Amino acid sequence: MKYISFIILLATLSFQCKKEETVTAIGNIVVDSLKINGVPVPDNGEICNVSFRPTIEVYFNKRVDSSKINTFNIYFSGNIYNNYSYHFLNNFKTLVISPNINLNSLFKYQFTILEGRNLGGNIINGYTARFLTMLDSTDKFPQLSDSDLLTLIQQKTFKYFWDFGHPVSGLARERNTSGDVVTIGGSGFGIMSIIIGIERGFITRSEAIIRFSTIINFLRDADRFHGAWGHWYNGTTGKLIPFSTNDNGGDLVETAFLVQGLITLRQYLNPNDEIENSLINQINELINGVEWNWYTKGGENVLYWHWSPTVGWAMNMQVTGYNEALIVYVLAASSTTYPVNAQVYHSGWARNGAIVNGKSFYGIQLPVGFDYGGPLFFAHYSFLGLDPRNLQDNYANYWTQNVNHSLINQKHCVLNYRKYPLYSDECWGLTASDDNNGYGVHEPTRDIGVISPTAALSSMPYTPEESMKVARFLYYKLGDRTWGEYGFYDAFNVSAGWWANSYLAIDQGPIIVMIENYRTGLCWNLFMSAPEIKAGLTKLGFNY
Repeated sequence: MKYISFIILLATLSFQCKKEETVTAIGNIVVDSLKINGVPVPDNGEICNVSFRPTIEVYFNKRVDSSKINTFNIYFSGNIYNNYSYHFLNNFKTLVISPNINLNSLFKYQFTILEGRNLGGNIINGYTARFLTMLDSTDKFPQLSDSDLLTLIQQKTFKYFWDFGHPVSGLARERNTSGDVVTIGGSGFGIMSIIIGIERGFITRSEAIIRFSTIINFLRDADRFHGAWGHWYNGTTGKLIPFSTNDNGGDLVETAFLVQGLITLRQYLNPNDEIENSLINQINELINGVEWNWYTKGGENVLYWHWSPTVGWAMNMQVTGYNEALIVYVLAASSTTYPVNAQVYHSGWARNGAIVNGKSFYGIQLPVGFDYGGPLFFAHYSFLGLDPRNLQDNYANYWTQNVNHSLINQKHCVLNYRKYPLYSDECWGLTASDDNNGYGVHEPTRDIGVISPTAALSSMPYTPEESMKVARFLYYKLGDRTWGEYGFYDAFNVSAGWWANSYLAIDQGPIIVMIENYRTGLCWNLFMSAPEIKAGLTKLGFNY
């Protein structure tokens, strides 16, 4: 009798379970809320740092029919789609979903429930949740000593200038996809990189001399505008490529970056070697041909950035501080053929002292410049050759300026008030670079979540410990996303799910040069040994 009762009981329970599993929801169904790993996500909301096998809970306003789930209308983006497992809880009012595969690290996914017929009823409100997966913190490459890692970074970065030197001109391509478009300022950085390549044993001196000869011959015959070069050139023809409609002539800032590199090279070459001495003479002819004083627009106490043979001074852009262009005034004052006087520097660049800041940001005082310092390339481009270690004038100690500028930038990213993913003492650095919108200037006051490796790495002399942390993190922890054949890619924005695969000459050059200046002071020592630079700095009132 007990046996028969037990059978009846089992049958009753079985019937009840089957009945519950096939309950049909009648009418409209509302998605009340959604959680990922227990964290609520509002419709069209987003969360970060999600595990590689997250659990997603979808809460409905009523029990649903589990037998009528259309998984093609409840899906993930990317490589998951509807490849997930699911079950129901809470009397079939909660759908629990988990992917069947591990998600990718630092990848943006989207989970979507569409409106329409599903789960035995009509879902009347579609729901979307976006999430960013966590960092895979395993090392992507074998561990190296810090010294070996810096050498590797320099070697790969040097390779950009060597491999992307234009076959006719030898000048550096603007970026790795630029074809015949070469850059004047980036080529100045590239010349310094090749010097480092010799010293580090990446190439032989004879190989480099051939490349230097090609570059100098091309520069001699390329379009010039009162001695200044333009921004971009066709690397085959030597004809200027306009940077914009009215920017179709001389660019004094780009010219200064090139001349900085040429003077560094001249000081490196051996005057007792016949071929190298010939290059020294040709370099002197090139740099002596720059008519710096022409760019005062008829004698004003300021230098102008552009002049065009077709529209004259239409750009009307003065070179005023504080930004990346200090080197322009140093070179203009140092010229032995077309110099400017000291008043042009003090009135034009320093704006009669208006470049002074003196305020503190994140507890760090900034001697000159914009609040929070601006993009970090201000601390790099002029100082690839110009040695800031003991450099001081009426307005600033430039070592203090560059150290504090870098620390303000670092502190901004560590504090991370905007809550961008990965920002930390291992992942910081805002400057101009490619970004998820194209190209932009990034700084604490214009921070959209873009980290540019060149920013922290090129500040290595100023913030060696802080910058080395970034080098290690980018290489070991993010190397599968940030590291390529020519070193670190230009930038990334984790919050936007964007990772560059581009290389830019003006971002690669400061990395190798400033790391070398940190390690040996090579380019600083060479440039500062030039007699006209010493005379020009003295003329402007600098101690150095």
